[in-house]
Amino acid sequence: MTILPYALLICLGAVTISMFLCLARLVIGPSIVDRLLALDTLFLNATCLVVILGIYWASTFMFEGALLVAMLGFVSTAALARYFTTGHVID
Repeated sequence: MTILPYALLICLGAVTISMFLCLARLVIGPSIVDRLLALDTLFLNATCLVVILGIYWASTFMFEGALLVAMLGFVSTAALARYFTTGHVID
């Protein structure tokens, strides 16, 4: 018997707890910068969650989904940061 399924379940629990903590910071965050960083961290945790589930279920489609979540997270964080600093996204 291998230890991989047990390690993946522990990782799954840790990432889920981290996502709930990021969600709490996103809702409660005192400043807009805290909320933006929480959103970025939430996208990172979602990417990790999809990768862990892809390994656990042995599905290669999950890795493509993780790539899409990562790209969407990067673009949305960059756009929101530009909007909050300059007031517009596109020049």
